[in-house]
This record gives sequence, C-alpha cells and structure tokens, in this order.
Amino acid sequence: MNSRTRKMITAAIMIALGVLLPQIFHLIGGPNLGSILLPMHIPVLLTGFIAGPLYGLLAGFLTPALSSLLTGMPPISPVPILFLMMFELPVYGLISGYLFEKKRMNMFLSLITAMLFGRLTYGLGIIVLSNIFMMNIPNGITVWGAVVSGLPGIILQIVLIPLIVQILEKRGSLNEGYRKS
Repeated sequence: MNSRTRKMITAAIMIALGVLLPQIFHLIGGPNLGSILLPMHIPVLLTGFIAGPLYGLLAGFLTPALSSLLTGMPPISPVPILFLMMFELPVYGLISGYLFEKKRMNMFLSLITAMLFGRLTYGLGIIVLSNIFMMNIPNGITVWGAVVSGLPGIILQIVLIPLIVQILEKRGSLNEGYRKS
C-alpha cells in the first residue's frame, strides 16, 4: 500500500474515532464530560502525527463537521461551538503534523505547540463570534477560559498522545521514511 493511501485510510479512521469517542464520553459521563476531556481532539492530533500536516488539517476540519451533522455535537446553537472547533481542530492537526514531520521537532514540543495554537485559535474564535453576535464576553476571560475549561483534556492529551505515537514508532507503524532519524 502506498504512503498516500495509508495516510488517507489513517485520516478516515481517525475521523471516525473523532465522531465516536465524544459519544462514548457523553454516554459515560454526561454531556459535559466531552467539553472537559476533549475526546475529539485526540484523533485529530494523532492524525497530524501519524499522517502529516495536510491530513491532520483535513481531519481537524471534517471531524467536528461530520460529528455535528451525524450527532448534533458540537452544537451550532445557542452557542456556535461547531464553528469554533472547525477552526481550532485543523490548527491542531496541521501544526502537530508540520512540526513533527516536516521540522522534525520533538514529539512533546510539537504537541504542546499545536495545543497552544489550537487553544489560542479557539479563544480568538470566541472573541470574533462574540463581536459578530454582539455577545458581551470580556476578551481576556474567553482566551483564558478556553484553556482552563479544557485543562483535564489537555493533561489527558499530554499523557496519551506521546504514548500512542511512541508505540506506533516502535512498531514501525508510522509511514515509511517518516521520522527516520
């Protein structure tokens, strides 16, 4: 199987996981557990690491869109979380894949950088949407709130994603020629 096909299949599987995982989390812990543990973010970040920046970007855009279409989550109203995530998650996939694959940055630094830029994008999206819809939300609180509310999920990602990527590297499951040191 060629590299492009492998990357497409990986992205498709990760998108499916990105739709399925939040539903499992909602069943186990109610609707708020997903917004606390951020399960949709994990497959998108992994797509960047495993399949590269382009597929990470696509998975980040398609996962919340398909999930919203199929399950109603993330919601479009009363707060348009879907649109925030359709900007945030592609940043995760793009930056994790770009820094890890193209710049050969350390996995942990790639992950932290992607998470920072993704959360900043989310926070900036809140500011933009609050101005468009004329919601009275203090700008500094929104960016900070985007980080603090997702802190348990951020910790889960910092623990889980490097572990999964290391296992895949040891098994030789990452794409050929990808991350050869």
